[in-house]
Amino acid sequence: MIRIFQPSLGQAEIDAVAEVFREQWPGAGPRVKAFEKAFAAYVGVGSEQTIAITSCTEGLFQSIAALELDAQDEVIMPTISFIGAPHAVRAAGATVRLVDVDGLTLNPRVDQLEKVISSRTKAILLLHFGGQLEWIPAIAELAKTRGIVLIEDAACGLGGRCEGREYGTFGDIGVWSFDSMKLLVTGDGGMMYVRDEILRRQIINRVSLGGVRPGFNEAARKQVRWWEIDPECWGRLAFMNDLVAAIGLVQIARIDNFIKRRREIAQRYDEAFASIPWIKLRPSCRDGIPYFYWIQTPPKSRDLLAYYLREKGIYTTFRYWPIHRTQLYADTGPYPEADRASETTLLLPVHQNLSDSDVERVIEIVIRFKASARY
Repeated sequence: MIRIFQPSLGQAEIDAVAEVFREQWPGAGPRVKAFEKAFAAYVGVGSEQTIAITSCTEGLFQSIAALELDAQDEVIMPTISFIGAPHAVRAAGATVRLVDVDGLTLNPRVDQLEKVISSRTKAILLLHFGGQLEWIPAIAELAKTRGIVLIEDAACGLGGRCEGREYGTFGDIGVWSFDSMKLLVTGDGGMMYVRDEILRRQIINRVSLGGVRPGFNEAARKQVRWWEIDPECWGRLAFMNDLVAAIGLVQIARIDNFIKRRREIAQRYDEAFASIPWIKLRPSCRDGIPYFYWIQTPPKSRDLLAYYLREKGIYTTFRYWPIHRTQLYADTGPYPEADRASETTLLLPVHQNLSDSDVERVIEIVIRFKASARY
């Protein structure tokens, strides 16, 4: 089966993990700090502005919780988003306010966001669909002008840039994912960028049980009874460990090569599908990354094409199912562009482990679909 996602893990990552095992301390340690600094350098922010955590989803929950919202406060997000985003808002007791997306990019436009902003809007939680969002500078300016917190869910956007700036660093908070389907893979884990120092300190405390760091650390050295604890606030245990960070330190050095290969694959797809009349290509974003590669077909053909490819050993999918079409967040909208996109969009395999022959096979089978009389 040709997978849609596949990590690139090898001997270097194994060696890094083995070293942690030899040291007999897989918990939080110096590698976490080293990874935070390496990641900060890669995305171009201050070395103390990043927080390594257990997952990107945890980062979403922590981001919303830190704003201390209530039921009268609204958080705007595109209806085509990761389901953890509205969960984070509901868990904090705030209200989810969905917005439609552009039908081709599957990201919300500035004009769409402007229509739903109200006096109740306290934050915008923005997914970078597929690794590209060319109008993020305009959205950041809109949020700043209106006094709204901008949270970037950059789980799909690592390595993507706009105007020379890394996705995830335009807003007040950025979150990234390192799960097994992402560009940088550590098995699990995530990273947060928090611009404001006070808010960052608050989140650091909240991911360590309110400010309780286990072990005999520098703070404990100053105490006579170092086992005493005094949390500054409520919190959860959600900081990264050295096992995960060790893998991350190896992976971050490989990101640019991963991106280069994905761009080569996306370019080959573009060339092959450009002249196919029943296929609409995703817009090309010069400095974005092809974390997803998607095509759009007539609505009656999308599911049939997906089934056809699966029968031929090629896995495809659609992400992310519109939030307004789920039971928990059912909303009649209207959301015409998201509804249309969810019935016509298909994600094709695009990852750095695909061989040239894999790519050509995907192209061949997609083009053969029409000849199969299923179109």
